[in-house]
Amino acid sequence: MSLGTRESTIASQQIFKGTVISLRVDTVQLPNGVPARREVVEHNGGVVIVCQPERDKLILIRQYRYPCDEELLELPAGRIELGEEPLAAAQREIIEETGYQAASWELMAKMYSAPGFCSEMLYLYQARDLAFVGKNLDYDESIEVLIMPVAEAWALIRAGKVRDAKTIAGIGLLRG
Repeated sequence: MSLGTRESTIASQQIFKGTVISLRVDTVQLPNGVPARREVVEHNGGVVIVCQPERDKLILIRQYRYPCDEELLELPAGRIELGEEPLAAAQREIIEETGYQAASWELMAKMYSAPGFCSEMLYLYQARDLAFVGKNLDYDESIEVLIMPVAEAWALIRAGKVRDAKTIAGIGLLRG
């Protein structure tokens, strides 16, 4: 069932084009005929990986996040490169960030990160049957790998020590 609220683009202006995101400002026509302005962050999409070395354990990573100016605990994740399939991106990212390779993959969910202003679609995968093959970090990454029980990760969320939405969603899906 649709609300019948689809907006049509009248004009679009690219403001910024970067390597990770682009920004455009659109003028749209609302269903009632009134024009409105929409600011849109364009993003290729990303992957989030719930890595489980054992049934009741998972891998979190600790890394500094410049926009937040703090170290965060997160599930391994990364950007989908232009033309790359989401599963291939997840398989690349898990090795880069954790050093593990997974034999078993399952798509758990697809979700928008911030649909009010951003086009990024996140693909959340569960990775099992892990084998350590060695980390291959990007030149600008410094990551600590932590293996912990799922219950401990959930306790960190409840204590406010994990504040990354994609991580909370991924761990929450394990409990669901």
